[in-house]
Amino acid sequence: MTVPGGATVATADIARLAGVGRAAVSNWRRRFPDFPPPVGGSSASPLFDLMQIEAWLGRHNKPFQLTPVDRVWQALRGAATDLELGDRIGYLGCFLVFLQRDPARWKTLDDQTDAVMAEQLTEVLGRDVPEFAHLLSDMPDADTVATVRLTGDAADHEGPRAVFDFLCDRYLEVHSRRHTVTPAPIAALMVALAAPEAETLLDPACGIGTLLLAAAESPSIREFRGQEVNQTAARIATARLLLHAGDAHVAVADSLRADAYGGELFDAVVCNPPFADRSWGHAELADDALWEYGLPPRGEPELAWVQHCLRHVKPGGTVAIVMPSAAANRRSGRRIRGNLLRAGALHALICLPAAGPSGAVAPDLWLLRRPAGTRRPDELLMTDGSSDPVRAVRAWDAFSAGSDLPPGSRAIPIIDLLDDDVDLAPARHLCTGEAFSSGYAPALASLGAAVDALAPTLPDLIDIPIGDELVMTTVGEMVRTGALTICQAPMKMVTNEGGPTSVLTARDVRLGRPASGTALPMPGAITLRAGDVVTPLSPRVPAVHVVSDGGPLLGPRLYLLRADTRQLDPYFLAGFLRVAQGSASASGSSLAGRIDIRRTRIPRLPLSEQRRLGEAFRRLMLFEARLRETAALGAELVERGFVGLGDGRLRPMEMADQADNGRDRNGEG
Repeated sequence: MTVPGGATVATADIARLAGVGRAAVSNWRRRFPDFPPPVGGSSASPLFDLMQIEAWLGRHNKPFQLTPVDRVWQALRGAATDLELGDRIGYLGCFLVFLQRDPARWKTLDDQTDAVMAEQLTEVLGRDVPEFAHLLSDMPDADTVATVRLTGDAADHEGPRAVFDFLCDRYLEVHSRRHTVTPAPIAALMVALAAPEAETLLDPACGIGTLLLAAAESPSIREFRGQEVNQTAARIATARLLLHAGDAHVAVADSLRADAYGGELFDAVVCNPPFADRSWGHAELADDALWEYGLPPRGEPELAWVQHCLRHVKPGGTVAIVMPSAAANRRSGRRIRGNLLRAGALHALICLPAAGPSGAVAPDLWLLRRPAGTRRPDELLMTDGSSDPVRAVRAWDAFSAGSDLPPGSRAIPIIDLLDDDVDLAPARHLCTGEAFSSGYAPALASLGAAVDALAPTLPDLIDIPIGDELVMTTVGEMVRTGALTICQAPMKMVTNEGGPTSVLTARDVRLGRPASGTALPMPGAITLRAGDVVTPLSPRVPAVHVVSDGGPLLGPRLYLLRADTRQLDPYFLAGFLRVAQGSASASGSSLAGRIDIRRTRIPRLPLSEQRRLGEAFRRLMLFEARLRETAALGAELVERGFVGLGDGRLRPMEMADQADNGRDRNGEG
């Protein structure tokens, strides 16, 4: 397979293709005078000629893997500027939908000359993919035709959906600041709360389709509709939905000024609108009939989106909308918040995990229902989903069923919220509520049980004189002798995209917790087995994990070391990997830059001695995990104590005894 002339690669692409870190590529540029010079980009983000990089890697015996879909991506980077990249990817998305629907027709078109294909391609796509008819206006040039041919070849190897997902992932890496992408766990939460049984779904600010795509796994939804002001994003969203769900219509227009679905009602609406957009149309829309709950102030565009979403949901249907935390208590929006509560439209506010740069912004999720003439709710659910979004689903289900709420949740009487401020900030109400302070006694009991279980976990170790130096080998040598195998996940693997398969991530390994990621099944994915040893490629702190129960997939940025247990004990191996990481950390070096896992030294010992040392390492790892759990329980107990003493729900034991004695004396008198 050839690549059109001019295909370029960035430093990150070279690192991914060669299976190394970016620091290694920077090191090659400094150390090797014959490393190809940049052919474009900037000094901070240079671009290199792909063919020159391939030749250089081959000359220096650097292993690399350039898949067909990689060649498509590099051809795109060479043929388009960053500003053109999204439109070209959207065009390829339309082509991949056509290819998926009519592969025989594509084979006929592929046999034509480039000139004939350029003349016919857009017409064929517009006819066979009518969902794209309003999105295609550009005629393909020579570079587009060449890239389309490459894309067709890549789809033969990996399938149209996998090819487009890969291109979208690479595009978002380049334009991470241009598009607001809802994190996959939040997108899944919004769909679970708003549309558990919905058949029709709308996202009026759909971007590249992340929320609608999260709903593609739902068997009940048969109609996906979106609106997006940016045509590039609309192209990408349409292609993603057609490839994953088979249905999509994304209108290109400003939803507030030019509603493409005026008068249409849907079972559910999900939305992550643009925040703090003062040009949302306050002056033009001041007299619009949309404002059933009040005209939003110029600085409260999010309240305009709330009312727009409610306007498009059927009576009794649910809206899930991401809101900035300030929207819950800004004085300028108190009248609209009060009207939403009085009408029975606002049902729940949920604290979400922090997002944005450095995790500095923690938004809320508002759940609303369009009043259906039934009895209005007299309570508002507030729940903390910042550490575990799944907790919000349990709280919502319990609230809807009228049963007991889980910890971290509270049902607040609406009448208590309708004061002069109408302050709906969940943090304020949860921190002073029963949800935190009333759990002091159970938290104390949990801490006591954890402390009691902690000490027995430690292995019995004694000091001994240092003997003869051990005979050592290396991980690389054990790989060569067959005692050990090293694996990594596929380089294009993306986690937390709402797939059905659990994935052990690098963060899971660092925190010592079970697999928390998700992914879609893909070729080359590695299923973990009991006894596998997993460690990050670039550990910032010592972190090694031994798998106890198989089943999850190996996540990206991790090494898997699979031992032949007839020659090597897994915990023995894990312990000495951890020793090597700890030594590098103690010396003040960068773990990522200093540790080459294949050079890690391991003692040569009989299997019986390995197992004795391995058991001691295992107990130390267990002690570390329980110590971490105990520390977390202690921190929770302290917080509950402060909150309980502050709001009067907790008092020292002697004060409670004095109060009881006073009541007894008063009763006797």
